[in-house]
Amino acid sequence: MAGGPDGSAHAGADADGAAARAEVEAIMAAERARRAAFPDRLRRSADAYLVTRRPGLTLLAGYPWFTDWGRDTFIAMRGLLLATGRIAEAGDLLEAWTGHVSEGMLPNCFPDDGGVPAYNTIDASLWFVVAVHDYLATGHASAARRQRLREAVDAILRGHVQGCRYGIAVDDDGLLRGGVAGQQLTWMDARANGREVTPRIGKPVEVQALWINALRIASAWDDGLPPRLDRAQRTFEARFPSPRGGLYDVIDADHVAGRVDAAIRPNQILAVGGLPYPVLEGMAARHVLETVQLHLWTPLGLRTLAPGEPGYVGRYAGGPAQRDAAYHQGTAWPWLMGPFTQAWLRVQGDVPATRDDARRRFLEPLLRQLDEGGLDHIAEVVDGDAPHAWGGAPCQAWSLGELLRIMAWLETPAAGAAVGSTAAGSASVGATVVGLASGRRGTLVTDPDPDPDPDPDPDPDPDATLR
Repeated sequence: MAGGPDGSAHAGADADGAAARAEVEAIMAAERARRAAFPDRLRRSADAYLVTRRPGLTLLAGYPWFTDWGRDTFIAMRGLLLATGRIAEAGDLLEAWTGHVSEGMLPNCFPDDGGVPAYNTIDASLWFVVAVHDYLATGHASAARRQRLREAVDAILRGHVQGCRYGIAVDDDGLLRGGVAGQQLTWMDARANGREVTPRIGKPVEVQALWINALRIASAWDDGLPPRLDRAQRTFEARFPSPRGGLYDVIDADHVAGRVDAAIRPNQILAVGGLPYPVLEGMAARHVLETVQLHLWTPLGLRTLAPGEPGYVGRYAGGPAQRDAAYHQGTAWPWLMGPFTQAWLRVQGDVPATRDDARRRFLEPLLRQLDEGGLDHIAEVVDGDAPHAWGGAPCQAWSLGELLRIMAWLETPAAGAAVGSTAAGSASVGATVVGLASGRRGTLVTDPDPDPDPDPDPDPDPDATLR
């Protein structure tokens, strides 16, 4: 536009530009102030996942394409919120989810278009019970909120006993069965070319660990549950050990009595670590740890299937169908390092020396990735094969959440207590985060001579790594 004799048009344009620049500078200043309010980079990153969903709070599962998923929310919040001392938000989030309990279940996910939630999950409701346990252990819940959360837990357990969607119900042996053709209900939920890659119909091992934990948690206020708990525990100990070492991945597979899926997968680690109460202890726990460490451990996560097993895929690459086929068939997941590290400490002995060893072996490789993976975040997956390239979403809530949870657990004097509660570590997580993750690029770890190759031997000798 040409200016008038008095230059008014140019003056107006200059004024508009100045106003726009001022607005941008104000936004940037506000964002700098918001970031400066966090004591370290990890807690600042954790805040990015907490969002508002009317009528309350929720956690996004990851960026850039995930919305809020029930399972991911309850796993991630123990680290992102409880371990960082954000107890009030944790309570608000859990209470918001209580309104979605339906037939003993909580949603798997909410559609992007705001439609009806999808309830196709066998474990999200049980992870909610675990998160409620850890939140209540902080002692911050009011009497009214404690009652509402316990009522939601009771509704979940009652629904599972009576029977839920998708054939989910308690069997005569006390374990939880579930699954129907055409639905993927566990966290291994990928579909490729119109079929479920890992259907896991029957009695999956981690679902039983969650069920037994849920029964033990609710037994604190329901004295009718211990007999049911004892039956499930005895059945688990009798039926899940595999002659290959460790545990079967699924028993009564496809709802056929006695049929087992003996594939070596990481789900068994939740029987030893990652939950408030270990289902196995002693030599049984050690056998699980040895099996997982020998076949599935990488410095950046646990493989979802052991190399050498039929169907193993070591690279998460290719088009959508190829990636989905690899998603739980060998691809390694960083979030599983939380349960693995906790299992390792429970087996090795939770003393200062083993804690230091765990930090060096299992946390420092992940912390180095804050500058290489999602930039202050931990990515969703890595290749099962070395050099374990990052893949999937670059910023994943439960990957970061489990790192924070274990960092807090390692710094808490009560970390070796039987309950394994995350909440006990919330007061001291700051020292961990500041000490390990507040440095500038290249100064994240305490090892004076870090190994530049994160996985020189992808399948280490278990006798060496378990010492």
